[in-house]
Amino acid sequence: MTKTVTGKTDKKLVFLTIVITVFLIATVVLLFLVAKKDEAMQGADQAIKLSAQGGFNCEYAEAQKLYAFGEGILKVTSDRVAYLTLSGNEVFSSSVNYGNPQAYIDGDKAIVFDMNGYGFVVLDHEHVIFEKPTQNKIKSATLGNNDMVAVITDSDSAYGEVIVYSYGGDQIEESRWMSNSSGYPLSVAFNDDSSMFAVTTLNTSGAVYEPYIVLFSMEMVDGIRKPVDYGTFTTDETTIFASALYCGDTLFTFSADSIYVLRDDNLTKLNLNLGAINQVNCVDDIIYIVHSDGVDQINKIAMINSRGEVIYDSPVGNDLKTVSEGNSLYALSIDRSIYVFNTDGSILSDIEVDEDVLRIGFIGNNKLVVISTSGVHTIDY
Repeated sequence: MTKTVTGKTDKKLVFLTIVITVFLIATVVLLFLVAKKDEAMQGADQAIKLSAQGGFNCEYAEAQKLYAFGEGILKVTSDRVAYLTLSGNEVFSSSVNYGNPQAYIDGDKAIVFDMNGYGFVVLDHEHVIFEKPTQNKIKSATLGNNDMVAVITDSDSAYGEVIVYSYGGDQIEESRWMSNSSGYPLSVAFNDDSSMFAVTTLNTSGAVYEPYIVLFSMEMVDGIRKPVDYGTFTTDETTIFASALYCGDTLFTFSADSIYVLRDDNLTKLNLNLGAINQVNCVDDIIYIVHSDGVDQINKIAMINSRGEVIYDSPVGNDLKTVSEGNSLYALSIDRSIYVFNTDGSILSDIEVDEDVLRIGFIGNNKLVVISTSGVHTIDY
């Protein structure tokens, strides 16, 4: 008697059909993803695999503590501030005890402070310049040229306090401004030569909150540089001057969706309608503003000259990572693209990378330091 094998053959055919179908589906999906990636890469000057670039690798948790600083790396932890080479070797360090360390870098100097804590340290690429404790909790800190530092702290007897330090050699001079009637200090901005500085404040004592810009000139008083009250400016609008910056000798201040300029002792609002303002920087009298039409909307980069005129405005991407200022250059990392702009609005470089970027910085010979989720890398632009 001949045995039938039809049932077994059918099962094999069904199994083989399923395998082929799964393979075809996987192939289609893979081709789709490759096509999407190629589409995303279109327009980029170059696509770079960061792990293949110079630098050093580290864990993501370690990379979050690193900042591009000068020709190397600033490493900030709760117990140590260190300057490293681009290969990861330590040049110098200082022990600290900070609960929430924050770093602010401007040119060849940096200040690391303990947010809501009581100390800070100022350093350059060669050594720690000085470190100081504070009596009250630190809220923010900024640097000016000509060896100037401003630290905003709480106060037991006022809305807040701005402490201005001027240093040279071993001498550190300290001046204080107590905000008694202007409200809570929010930010400080120095002009180019640190002969003037502005403090933005918010007074919440009335029925509606009132924003102010309090302006000071730095003058010699009894042989010591001290801030002298120059004037106070406000607007009839209910808004918050969250930050300020000098672009040349012109002071700009920013709310969540508006820009104000102080000229000839008059504070006026610019009629620009940029939407939500997410990031502002100034390079060579040009303001770079990352803005969008709202939450989850595409970000654009606008460039504004000192007269408040928009000279460039273009979409760049969705997820803003970080920015950096260089010598007449501005770098922007958004999504997985890095753009380098000059001050006339030209894009010098458009680079696609294969990792999320945490921070970037300019170094010599047309290079960028890129701190990504996998470590420190250098790339050409």
